[in-house]
Amino acid sequence: MRRWVRGPDGEDRPSARLPWPSTAALTVFVLVGSHFAEHSQAGRAPLDSFAHVLLVASCAVLLIRLRHPVVAVFAASAAAMVYLGAGYPYGPVFLPVMVGCFTAVVAGCRRQAWGAIAMLWLGHLLVAHWLYRWLPPAGDTAAPWSQEVGVAAWAVAIIAVAELVRGRREQWARERAGRAAAAKRRADEERLRIARELHDVLAHSISVINVQAGVGLALLDSDPEQARTALTTIKSASKEALGEVRQVLETLRAPGEAPRSPAPGLDRLPELVEQAASAGLTVQTTTTGGPEALPPGTDLAAFRIVQEALTNVVRHSAARTARVAVGYEPGALVLRIDDGGPPSGGGDAGGSGNGLIGMRERAAALGGTIDAGPVPAGGFRVTARLPLAAHPKETP
Repeated sequence: MRRWVRGPDGEDRPSARLPWPSTAALTVFVLVGSHFAEHSQAGRAPLDSFAHVLLVASCAVLLIRLRHPVVAVFAASAAAMVYLGAGYPYGPVFLPVMVGCFTAVVAGCRRQAWGAIAMLWLGHLLVAHWLYRWLPPAGDTAAPWSQEVGVAAWAVAIIAVAELVRGRREQWARERAGRAAAAKRRADEERLRIARELHDVLAHSISVINVQAGVGLALLDSDPEQARTALTTIKSASKEALGEVRQVLETLRAPGEAPRSPAPGLDRLPELVEQAASAGLTVQTTTTGGPEALPPGTDLAAFRIVQEALTNVVRHSAARTARVAVGYEPGALVLRIDDGGPPSGGGDAGGSGNGLIGMRERAAALGGTIDAGPVPAGGFRVTARLPLAAHPKETP
């Protein structure tokens, strides 16, 4: 049997070691079996040293069958053909050819294996039906044609079994590749989810901290009390950010376990308003339609979308007011975040980095959409439409 080892990429490869034990056992079997065949086939040439050399050579070449299956099967076939041409008795001499053919077919060298078998069969036809008059043993007669049917059936059986094994190995390889691709896809999706979470948490909190740090520095000497308030806000925002980052990283340390604290949702919208106010942004919120219980993934995505939109207003817009509208429509949750602009520093009020990309990815994962862009009256608007029915791609 062919030995296989698992490669670093998960694929099966032939073992680099030479198959000494199986080859030695096969050699002993062929030699012993040929001697038994000699006693039962009195009309054939007796086994001599040249016959033993051919038998041992036909088996020894199988040592390289894992690395060079084509060379092995042709060499074994050639040795068997010379053995038969010398008039030695039929017997296990065909066994090394069988092993070499099987190994070559399983290795994918199908045509070469068939060619070696065809070469041996045609050589046997020539020797058994035409050349026997000039070859040993003396006085030999033509072999019956019925014998060729048996030889052909033997060859077809060997190739059929080898093809079956090769097909099974290819099927197993495809299944392993499919499982590896699925695992890689799940890992990529998980990394993307964690990257989005970390971006949303850190971008929002660091924006608040940056604004409050500027306020604290400006008022440190003239208004220490207001500077103290700014530092308190920094402490609160950093504590909350650390808590959310820790919650995200817990999924890496203990995959599959439930998080220790619930994921944020629209019930924490007042906290976003308060944090935005500490950064100097006044946020007005309105809710239309009857509030519904949202799927966990939709609730988290809605919270992160509003959080990222307000963060972009703080970072990229000169507006000091923003409006957040939450609408519960039949089958969909509609979020609209507006600011009056203009962009600060000549940039885009909606942000131009990974924020909008992350919002669109979150909405697309739920089967929703994101529209973001400037409005004719000035300012910037983000509109998100999220289906309320759970989507197959939804991340809990």
